[in-house]
Amino acid sequence: MAVLSAAERTQRLSPPDPGRLPRSGRLRRVIGDNLLAYAFMAGGLACFALFSWYPLVRGIVLSFQQDNFVTDPYWVGTENYALLFTDPLFWTAWRNTLVFTGLALVLGYLVPLFLAILLNELRHLKGFFRVAVYLPVMLPPIVVVLLWRYFYDPGNGLFNTILSGVGLPTSQWTQSPSTALFSLVLVSTWANLGGATLMYLAGLQGIPGELYEAAELDGASVWQRLWHVTVPQLRFLMLVLLLLQIIATMQVFIEPYQLTGTTNPDTITVMVLIYRYAFTVNNDFGLAAAMSVTLFVVLAAFSAVYLRLTRSQES
Repeated sequence: MAVLSAAERTQRLSPPDPGRLPRSGRLRRVIGDNLLAYAFMAGGLACFALFSWYPLVRGIVLSFQQDNFVTDPYWVGTENYALLFTDPLFWTAWRNTLVFTGLALVLGYLVPLFLAILLNELRHLKGFFRVAVYLPVMLPPIVVVLLWRYFYDPGNGLFNTILSGVGLPTSQWTQSPSTALFSLVLVSTWANLGGATLMYLAGLQGIPGELYEAAELDGASVWQRLWHVTVPQLRFLMLVLLLLQIIATMQVFIEPYQLTGTTNPDTITVMVLIYRYAFTVNNDFGLAAAMSVTLFVVLAAFSAVYLRLTRSQES
């Protein structure tokens, strides 16, 4: 019987080098080592495919069909898109959505930054004011709408009562073409500014204090410190929040639907028009899907810019 040396025994007992295995063996080895990880990934991918990718593909297919979910669908090609582009409400909805997004950016982009700077400079009652600013975010959207419906009530609403009390003319708010869209922007801004304010506040607290001390030693004023220190340090966060806010405001639905309905051309938005096509105009889900695809294309462009920015920042 041959006696093995210590080196030969060590070589036989040690696992084979993956690099020396054939390709099929290396593949089985990799799969075997990561089998548990693949099992966890499979569940997540299945949920993602079922609830994200399938509705997306189904919506694109539906945009080329005539379907009311009662009778059998049939293929109509690009007829839905041709009908969509000739509908005046299509352009009205996009115009209102873009105006709403522009107004929401003016208010919802600058007000949270201003509030975050104020909260960051507070010396007392910081916790109270932070909770007060974030409180509207915790309210259900329907509660927010009902609350502001009382504020905007032309008869006995809070705003008109205040205006009457100081001798100013009252307003129809959501019922007037000149103020309806701006009134909706106020509701959306008030309901969502808490989240953006806290993100700005976290960014402000991450700025090194040495930068402000150096600026003060150079004689910089408050405005100069804000412009030359705060804004450059928050530049990436501000750009990301800008893109996220554009994506969110272009999908506004609850405020115009609950406060003005689906028939008011002064406040109809893209999402409201999708609902109108699907549930109030002959249940035309194909036309609603075509409208959804146009919104998807625009949001996908903004999402691509957002992903490119975040990846460049990570690299």
